Amino acid sequence: MEMAIIGGTGVYDPGILSNLREINVQTPYGAVSPTVGEFNGVEVVFLPRHGAGHSVPPHRVNYRANIWGLRRLGVKRIIATTAVGSLNPQMRPGEMVLIDQFLDFTKGRPSTFFEGGPQGVVHVDYTEPYCPELRAEILKAAAQFGYKVHDGGVYVCTEGPRFETPAEIRMFAKLGGDLVGMTNVPEVVLAREAGICYATISMVTNFAAGMATGPLTHEEVVALMQENTQRLRQVIMAVIGALPKERHCSCQHAAPKADHFFEEG
Repeated sequence: MEMAIIGGTGVYDPGILSNLREINVQTPYGAVSPTVGEFNGVEVVFLPRHGAGHSVPPHRVNYRANIWGLRRLGVKRIIATTAVGSLNPQMRPGEMVLIDQFLDFTKGRPSTFFEGGPQGVVHVDYTEPYCPELRAEILKAAAQFGYKVHDGGVYVCTEGPRFETPAEIRMFAKLGGDLVGMTNVPEVVLAREAGICYATISMVTNFAAGMATGPLTHEEVVALMQENTQRLRQVIMAVIGALPKERHCSCQHAAPKADHFFEEG
């Protein structure tokens, strides 16, 4: 099970897998129950980030259990989806953005596996937070279908579950943010600590507060994601079919102590 899909808001069903079965994985942070299926003979793990029926808010997602559980299953690559608001007029609702950087404005989330103690202190490099190999394959797949995908974007991660104020959005834009969401951190951070290649396809669902014409609602976010789910599925299917067996990026070596740490845990 070397490939996983983490579905965000509006992506609760992989829709591309056969022979589905739910499994339970125990981790030091709690149990995880992903769905495992097959696509063209390849075993793929699907994990809805917000749980069944979108029951878990962004600030309560058990990110550490999710990533640890995927690592325990042997996952080496993750494609994640996120629904985002746009701070950038060039990134419009209905368009996809392949983010390449993030700004972390979360407040109360455990954001690392490495808490010191017998395992020591571990510092991991995030110069390139998202796997370049995986990102390149996603861009090629999107181009194959003629879909507009912005190559690069700065994701601002807020704590949620409330939406942002117009003043916050103006601040984030001045700091270089392009998109705003509530889930990509610490997910991307933990994936790198676990030595897993990780890339996120962000679907723009709306312009952010102060740029939109009216109040923001969760319902409009879900509706637009559902409209575009088929496009996301097509891109992900093409990527799964095209990925080489061997990884040639540096993601797996980012945390030298990771193998020992996860074997011990």
